[in-house]
Amino acid sequence: MSRTPTPPIERPIRLDLPGGPVDATLRASARARRLRLSVDHRRGLVVTVPVAGGRGRARPPDDRVIAAARAFAAQREEWIRRHLASVDAARAAETARGPLGDGSVLPYRGEPHVLRVGEAGPRRRSSVARVGGDDGDEIHVALAARDADRLGEVLERWLRARAGVAIEHAVARHARALGVAPAALTIRDQRTRWGSASRSGRISLSWRLVLAPPEALETVVVHELAHLRVFGHPPDFWALVASRMPEHRKWRLWLRRHAAELHGVLGEAR
Repeated sequence: MSRTPTPPIERPIRLDLPGGPVDATLRASARARRLRLSVDHRRGLVVTVPVAGGRGRARPPDDRVIAAARAFAAQREEWIRRHLASVDAARAAETARGPLGDGSVLPYRGEPHVLRVGEAGPRRRSSVARVGGDDGDEIHVALAARDADRLGEVLERWLRARAGVAIEHAVARHARALGVAPAALTIRDQRTRWGSASRSGRISLSWRLVLAPPEALETVVVHELAHLRVFGHPPDFWALVASRMPEHRKWRLWLRRHAAELHGVLGEAR
């Protein structure tokens, strides 16, 4: 009987990089296959290290693993500082925008939408609707009394539902063209990647893609579907992606540049 791997072990770590120290989270994972860096909007830099123990369990990293993680990060200092600066800029923009509320501007399908918040009638549930007009697009939220302090949760539920529809349509269209059939599709809120595909054919995609332009969402969908035919990223994988999304590099870059913004759009980092 197979065992479910235990959750990763995490601990804070200070990386003494050539340009100065950087605080990070060291993530020891039994499922990781290689050293990996990611920048999380809430936690900052995360260094994932593969440390498999017995029975699918992660084991605490020893001094050798920690030294390897420090060296790995030092070699990629430029990348780290560039992405941390992007996160800092996004957080500053959030602070400037102030708390989420009436008049806030949210991205939806890559376009800015002004948020209009009002009260729902007595005994009515909270509702959300997108309204397009000559003066600009808006998202109208009618909050029930019980949701008065849950604006972010109400918006997230609505956005997740819209994301599910958009992603399912994109998967159906591109899967047919690529000659693949996902075994399952889940909509999640990954913090370090926009999507993933397993060897069993399961696809997982972030609901936050509905905030991005449709081309960015479709690029991630095609990327994960292509993995059902080619695992890894050899040249034939990228050729397969380009056959459906010729401008995939442009949209992958867009997502990298706007990742921090999309992960903090509902004020989760505050």
